[in-house]
Amino acid sequence: MLVQNLPLPPAAPGIQHHLTALQFGSTRPGPKAFIQAALHADEVPAMLVAHHLRQQLTALEAQGQLLGQVVLVPVANPVGLGQQVLGHHIGRFDLRDGVNFNRQHVDLGPAVLRRVVDQLGPDEAANVALIRQALRQAAAALQATTPMQALKHLLLQLSVDADVVLDLHCDAEATLHLYTLTPTQALGAELGALMGARAILLAEESGDSPFDEACSRPWLALQQALPAHPIPLACFSATVELRGQADTSHPQAAQDAAAIIEFLRRRGVVGGTPAALPASRCEPTLLAASEPIIAGGAGIVVFHANVGDDLPAGALVAEVICPETGLSQPLRCSSAGVLYARSNLRWAAPGARLAKVAGSTLARTGKLLSN
Repeated sequence: MLVQNLPLPPAAPGIQHHLTALQFGSTRPGPKAFIQAALHADEVPAMLVAHHLRQQLTALEAQGQLLGQVVLVPVANPVGLGQQVLGHHIGRFDLRDGVNFNRQHVDLGPAVLRRVVDQLGPDEAANVALIRQALRQAAAALQATTPMQALKHLLLQLSVDADVVLDLHCDAEATLHLYTLTPTQALGAELGALMGARAILLAEESGDSPFDEACSRPWLALQQALPAHPIPLACFSATVELRGQADTSHPQAAQDAAAIIEFLRRRGVVGGTPAALPASRCEPTLLAASEPIIAGGAGIVVFHANVGDDLPAGALVAEVICPETGLSQPLRCSSAGVLYARSNLRWAAPGARLAKVAGSTLARTGKLLSN
């Protein structure tokens, strides 16, 4: 294992952060996987799974079982990790400007297109090598003026040439679910089956440039812009939501890490014979068809459905009770589907998203992810 401590520009005199990247099988010429944990810095289950991945990858490296490279970033957001406000960890948004840490990542597609448009030919493997080189060059050329921009650029520089990119997160209260591009749904379904996902959410573009799409969408954009050249989707990326913020146990985290290792084995990054694929617990559905359950006013939240519940259309998900008037607002889902996430707060502000249902009949447009 090679340990890299990559400095970030100081936010102020006397304040210094760094990003730690662990490289396993770093001398191998085979396929590359990049895995990071807790880009939203308060996602402790993601960091615990990264801890178990570190142990399992160390053992595999010692056994000579790594056929390619794995870059593991166990703490993807050292800046957000230190954000405490009156005893509460604020890890989802940058307190400097309110920007979500998993939004506004750079789209390298246009820069890469300019670099390769006159160089691509009929050989798919040669095209992949050219595009990966261009991706590395475009990422290396990025300029940052803030520590957060520098962090986002560093993460891209570490990941943008990978065959597999897994961005480990968690929700407030949730069952395991994941997000990936619509054209890579077969690999998303495979990863989901290995991890026991209850929802696999698909979009060609979810909006606001989350990290996983910054790694994979350039390939899709190039494929669409240059149809005369053979360009595969050579990067599979997914955001993996490892249940809820309080779901930290060693047995579960070790099982999740083993499932990720098995996925890497099936991609040729790890040696050995792949195990049989477990039965899937869900079918992939469009992110545009997922349904946010939104509070119409302020009040006490009482849930009537739990994460993982399969709900029929019209099911009562929650009610919001005004303590002043005693009136109760029932909140029902329009589409049948699994309730895959819900808030861990029990007081609703007007317009708050209280739950999410992976439906199949809606067709939302615009920015599809929550704030």
